[in-house]
Amino acid sequence: MRPAVLATLCLGALVACDSTSSQISPVTVQWMDWPAEVNAGEPFRTRIVVWGVCALNPRFRAGASADQSAVTFAPYFLIDDDHILCLGATAQTLVVTALDTAGTAPGLLAPFSRTYEMRATTSANVSAAALLGSFPVRTFGEVTVRTSGSDATRRNAAGVVYLERDTAGCARVRPLGLYTQGAALVLEDQADTAGLSNAFARGYIYEAAAPVCGETRVFHLVSMN
Repeated sequence: MRPAVLATLCLGALVACDSTSSQISPVTVQWMDWPAEVNAGEPFRTRIVVWGVCALNPRFRAGASADQSAVTFAPYFLIDDDHILCLGATAQTLVVTALDTAGTAPGLLAPFSRTYEMRATTSANVSAAALLGSFPVRTFGEVTVRTSGSDATRRNAAGVVYLERDTAGCARVRPLGLYTQGAALVLEDQADTAGLSNAFARGYIYEAAAPVCGETRVFHLVSMN
């Protein structure tokens, strides 16, 4: 894995526009979902779940970039030097809760149908990586780019999840850090649950023909590790 680029050159202008005293606080991506297919040259919205920071006025930036093989999100916050006290803080910033937000991926070139990888900064040891000022980059999945006529009915998805069951025994996967009622996704295969707690899962979200646990919007598990 390669280190996430904090992009001194491209971030410098943003910092100057926000505040002369702003500092960059990089964060990791816990979950990401995006259109499985997009049209060439058209920017597309990607949902990302990141850890927040302990600051009075944090300004989130998705840090999206693209090259000839991949789209990469290296999100960060611009924070002021406000010297606030965060309970349990061991570094300049402190992970406090998850932020469910979005970033826009740039339009991708494709003279014919092809795939790009979807990548984002992530780390198993957030505190250590924060002290170093950078995070490794992980491949979350792929996006198919078509010259035209892309199918918008399916969203690819990946990230760290926890397995949970409701009172009826229905299995759902919940992205790490999200606690709202609608954040958990019904698992399409209710029998395929082994090892899903605190796992990095890859799959896709779609509308099933028949309801599962009373819902048609389900998560199809492809792989996990």
